[in-house]
Amino acid sequence: MADVETPVPRDRDVLVRVRAVSLNLSDWEVLRGTPFYARAGAPFRPRNHVLGSDVAGRVEAVGPGVTRFRPGDDVFADILSHMGRHMGGFAEYVCVPEAVLSRLPAGLSYEEAAALPQAGVIALQGIQVKGRVEPGQKVLINGAGGGSGSFAVQLAKLHGAEVTGVDNGEKLESMRALGADHVIDHTREDFTANGRTYDLILDLAAYRGPSAYARSLAPGGRYLLVGGAMSTLLRVLVLGPLTGRREGKRMRMLVVELGAEHVLPLVELCRAGTVKIVIDRRYPLEEVPEALRYLGEGHARGKVVVTVD
Repeated sequence: MADVETPVPRDRDVLVRVRAVSLNLSDWEVLRGTPFYARAGAPFRPRNHVLGSDVAGRVEAVGPGVTRFRPGDDVFADILSHMGRHMGGFAEYVCVPEAVLSRLPAGLSYEEAAALPQAGVIALQGIQVKGRVEPGQKVLINGAGGGSGSFAVQLAKLHGAEVTGVDNGEKLESMRALGADHVIDHTREDFTANGRTYDLILDLAAYRGPSAYARSLAPGGRYLLVGGAMSTLLRVLVLGPLTGRREGKRMRMLVVELGAEHVLPLVELCRAGTVKIVIDRRYPLEEVPEALRYLGEGHARGKVVVTVD
């Protein structure tokens, strides 16, 4: 913990008093500098020493060029795509570009809104927008017990899929509770070697090569990679388009469009109670290191949120 100067909003910036900020795997990766893509733009040390990107809070002040918000408005945002000076959610105040802010949805708490942006966008685009899941399809989600996975399981079930969730053993029951039809403990079973095939694999924690994943795809199936080991990402990027082409299998990276505005369809499902926002643990601001450690060691069942008093 350290005392720092309160940031001053520039022309199109909004000063937000942070009430809640959720943790994402991106925070852990930037903290540790691994996989190597976490060092993009800052290869030797983090550009900004205050992490945290999914924030919710109240507008405290606005820059002279801001037109959409005023002090007192409740807002939320994902500021990962504006890393530079705009990152810094693990704090009492943060400056956020007006363009990436959205109004806090009615009926959601600060904690719930902070849990949505990054994890929700990944799930929406992986299952609905680019995964195009249809009723009766078989879907496997690798990393289904975490933040994005908890939303992805529910969205896949909502679209009528038969869902298999893969994660470590301590998350099996939570995956079942979210609606997964089958669960696999990746420490005991390799889903790429059990002979089962799927119409869609959404991989949030890749650790095998393209040929292994292609084996688990049904003819015409799709494999979408979001995160994992750097070596796996490179192999899928280079070899994925060539693997399984004879059977119409498609393997590629999921390029995620970040920003709270892209999660609004999921917001409506959450407000209606159709999709649950799973918050595993809450930590005060002074315990951010413990919160990051809990997430980074793979324990989080759903989202981990830091609350700021």
